[in-house]
Amino acid sequence: MKKNKRRIALKVPFVTRLEGEGSLELSARGDRIEKLHLAIFEPPRLFEKFLEGRDYQEVPDLNARICGICPMAYQLTSIQAMEQLFGIVLPTPLVQLRKLMNLGEWVQSHALHIHFLAAPDFLGFDHALAMAQQHPEVLRRGMQLQEAGNALMTLLGGRSVHPVGLQVGGFGRLPDMARWDQARQLVEKALPAAEQLVRWTAGLTLPDYSHDFTWVSLTEPDTYAINGGRLTSNTGLSLGYEDYADHFAEHQEPHSTALYSLLDGKDYLVGPLARMNNSFAQLPVEVQALARECGFNFPNRNMFTSIQARALEIYWALFEASRLLAQDCPTGEANLPVTPRAGECCFCTEAPRGMIYHHYRLDEQGKLLSCSIIPPTSQNQARIEQDLKISVTRFGLSHSDLELKLFCERLIRNYDPCISCSTHFLQFKMQRG
Repeated sequence: MKKNKRRIALKVPFVTRLEGEGSLELSARGDRIEKLHLAIFEPPRLFEKFLEGRDYQEVPDLNARICGICPMAYQLTSIQAMEQLFGIVLPTPLVQLRKLMNLGEWVQSHALHIHFLAAPDFLGFDHALAMAQQHPEVLRRGMQLQEAGNALMTLLGGRSVHPVGLQVGGFGRLPDMARWDQARQLVEKALPAAEQLVRWTAGLTLPDYSHDFTWVSLTEPDTYAINGGRLTSNTGLSLGYEDYADHFAEHQEPHSTALYSLLDGKDYLVGPLARMNNSFAQLPVEVQALARECGFNFPNRNMFTSIQARALEIYWALFEASRLLAQDCPTGEANLPVTPRAGECCFCTEAPRGMIYHHYRLDEQGKLLSCSIIPPTSQNQARIEQDLKISVTRFGLSHSDLELKLFCERLIRNYDPCISCSTHFLQFKMQRG
């Protein structure tokens, strides 16, 4: 029997329900994909360049403008890099306050993605507003969790979007008792909703296109890493920040204005599933027990379980925040004295979407000479393309244009790529030979 060699040319100008703008182009002949490009439109924002010449005190607030969803991760990664260069070691109370902000950012970002961007995929709706008519409780839960996350950001940052409380050496000021208690109450009220969310994701019907891939996250021996640790992969990688550039490298692809990052020449995953795969055993026993009760199994290689990993991270973040807020509101000095030094420094933290890497070179006055900032989305882009090639082939190219469009969108949204500050409607064009 003659094999069908029908040619397919598929263009997806705008991928919907992502935090930014991306498009997909796919060409295939018969059951073989000839070309698959995820094009990310990233205008020349020039952050690394216009930071040059800036004082070290200005850099964190400018870095916050890289992203309105996870501004604090960009701030804190730069701050901790420079604190290492300047020889600053924060006391434990200030370290814990920074962790509270990290936790809040994870909660608000994950809650946004799960309830407003991903949930319509699993409940059969085109967008969150249509879903709200039949499932208003889903969006109410999302807003409650976001409120708790925003409260933790505001507690120490002054506001939840582009917070201003962080600085090299500590904070601008410490919270007062009233705001501390308010945040504690919101977190305690949100914990049952977070547990409900974990159980809700356990009841979802998840497609399974599992395949082998490499994942990378920060790890620490005794805690679930969020604000530092060693760079660790499932392939045996274990690095300090200073070794990042020896193994991770960015390059330009002609079809995308965003840079691609590869690990020793290969694609890799960062983000909630990577973290859960590496560090499930470091979660508190109570969080592990809930996961096992719900039937979660980590590590796994099914990207559609990312929604469960995010939900479990929300629960862990609020669980950990509740423990920290149960302590007395901190008092004393909000910051340590800072003496700039010349030299190079680097650091990694875990943003909601995955690991961030910053590298800086400063002069004797603390002026920035050069820098490199590697966000999670560029690190995941090559992995998304490879996932699409494998999963679309398994899904089947014989499906209709609309079915292929929806499948590709759902798969891309597993990664929650944060591309820019707007969301566009996806138009889908496909030519079949």
